[in-house]
Amino acid sequence: MNLLPKSAKDFGSVDYWEKFFQQRGKKAFEWYGSYLELCGVLHKYIKPREKVLVIGCGNSELSEQLYDVGYQDIVNIDISEVVIKQMKERNASRRPQMSFLKMDMTQMEFPDASFQVVLDKGTLDAVLTDEEEKTLQQVDRMLAEVGRVLQVGGRYLCISLAQAHILKKAVGHFSREGWMVRVHQVANSQDQVLEAEPRFSLPVFAFIMTKFRPVPGSALQIFELCAQEQGKPVRLESAERLAEAVRERQQYAWLCSQLYRKAGLGSVSLDLCDGDTGEPRYTLHVVDSPTVKPSRDNHFAIFIIPQGRETEWLFGMEEGRKQLAATAGFRRLITVALHRGQQYEGMDSIQAELSARVMELAPAGMPSQQQVPFLSVGGDIGVRTVQHQNCSPLSGSYVVEDVQGDDKHYFRRLIFLSNRNVVQSEARLLKDASHRAQKKRKKDRKKQRPANTPEDLSAAPGQSIDKSYLCCEHHKAMIAGLALLRNPELLLETPLAMLVVGLGGGSLPLFVHDHFPKSCIDAVEIDPSMLDVATQWFGFSQSERMKVHIADGLDYITSLAGREARPRYNVIMFDVDSKDPTLGMSCPPPAFVDQPFLQKVKSILTPEGVFILNLVCRDLGLKDSVLTGLKAVFPLLYVRRIEGEVNEILFCQLHPEQKLATSELLEMAQALEQTLRKPARGWDDTYILSDMLKTVKIV
Repeated sequence: MNLLPKSAKDFGSVDYWEKFFQQRGKKAFEWYGSYLELCGVLHKYIKPREKVLVIGCGNSELSEQLYDVGYQDIVNIDISEVVIKQMKERNASRRPQMSFLKMDMTQMEFPDASFQVVLDKGTLDAVLTDEEEKTLQQVDRMLAEVGRVLQVGGRYLCISLAQAHILKKAVGHFSREGWMVRVHQVANSQDQVLEAEPRFSLPVFAFIMTKFRPVPGSALQIFELCAQEQGKPVRLESAERLAEAVRERQQYAWLCSQLYRKAGLGSVSLDLCDGDTGEPRYTLHVVDSPTVKPSRDNHFAIFIIPQGRETEWLFGMEEGRKQLAATAGFRRLITVALHRGQQYEGMDSIQAELSARVMELAPAGMPSQQQVPFLSVGGDIGVRTVQHQNCSPLSGSYVVEDVQGDDKHYFRRLIFLSNRNVVQSEARLLKDASHRAQKKRKKDRKKQRPANTPEDLSAAPGQSIDKSYLCCEHHKAMIAGLALLRNPELLLETPLAMLVVGLGGGSLPLFVHDHFPKSCIDAVEIDPSMLDVATQWFGFSQSERMKVHIADGLDYITSLAGREARPRYNVIMFDVDSKDPTLGMSCPPPAFVDQPFLQKVKSILTPEGVFILNLVCRDLGLKDSVLTGLKAVFPLLYVRRIEGEVNEILFCQLHPEQKLATSELLEMAQALEQTLRKPARGWDDTYILSDMLKTVKIV
């Protein structure tokens, strides 16, 4: 039986409600949830001995159930004579102290300050069907009457879907009157009504408007939000911010309902924030695997990403997460990344904190009472220590942090918070430094040091960096490109002039400086803060053979190309990121691959030299254009794709007749590696130069 009106305006009609209750008969109609779903918030804001007025009571059982648990001073009013007669008959003998009156709530007959609570379950929503002048005037009369019959300190407790126009009207009216405004989320939409009833697509909220004594000349306005039934209220600065926070909760509820109804919505991610501070605490990615055959135990699982490993391809990229979900064998897997700057006690506490929230994202068809497994790598949450954080005018906010890798080594990373899932620079820490840091963390845990305690700078000297180890795969490939120079076995004894644009943590130029004793390196970095970071945190230092120039790489190369006596470099490397996140190419900025600028690069490269470029481009059309432009200036172009990443390393040379077959290229790489592996040179045994060039292709 469909009892909903043809038009929302009918909700404000007396005739509609008379017909509604006649058709429905004695069966209770529960707007926005039953007593069991609402009792938590009702008991929080109504005391048993307070005098309560229920406006628009209908034939809901809410008043009866409140009466039965001790709230016996309740007056109910409704505009429908039919429903008031029904309710009087239903309660005459069982609840003699509770009264039911036919009354228009816009013209109530009670004296001023008669009640301590006015309870409204869906009535404001039913009346405020639009924002036409006639409707708004009726609502103004209703709210004015609510204010009149309430005592100072009393509460108007309104259960509502908090649609934008309703929230705006209620909050605006009572905040102008100097009342305290609180919005409290009370239920999830999928639990509110039986399947036989129409479902609401929005979550249910309670407005708690507390009447204050008017203070002449006071402009104080108080806005609060409780996002969880037992949560603490969070003070918000304005009505607009309150409306925004409610809208976020509504969007989350809509997302949950969509995820419940169907799988395969595409890439779905969301942040769960700290209820007290509003700061992001967890980032969740929902990954569905429609090819997984359903069984009782494989519906749903949660995967906690160890701290510091959220940047890895398996966890940080959509394709990686799909692979992880398929390997795990669950229909739906939610990966959870832990945010830096937040404190986590361990896997058990994270599981307790997340259990209720992640269940809202469960798929349909999951057996009731089924235990949802929490998975991780090695069963722990990893280790992350923020050593330094600051804000640069050019690069924005950044952090330097130490994390524990999969092999129990510790790594130092530079992260720009504007792109927190990308490691800008990385270096491995020496084992003795890692051991000291681990002991220090254990000591700090015993002291329970707060998250905002300043770091101990002396615990992370530059000398703790393992300078023989290259962490970044694209840096390894760029170094392997030196094999394209003629006679690579002689490079250690041959003067090598190199220009590196983009310093970051300095790992790339520092490796060349330390392993090629005849090299002279000019490094160009636009951001002076990065030179400070590289020097203090990544073991970088300048010398007679390595100088850093604080300049825009475009301007620096243009200046060199304009000189009469141009310098000539054997190797030019670009490893510079774009600060514009809207571009399809994040490395390098597009101006660095414009043909006129590439001609300037060509003019300062030796005839036998190699120009090596780190390219990160997700726009396939733009990438094709970049490759075409490069090939027009550098006819010999090799490409090496970095597995599991978007990076591609381009090796550019001037003379196509110098083209090497793959076998020749590997021989030259092996010859260079044999030279570098000589005793006392501190070579990393896991770094095989020829492996870096096996998949190189000529464009």
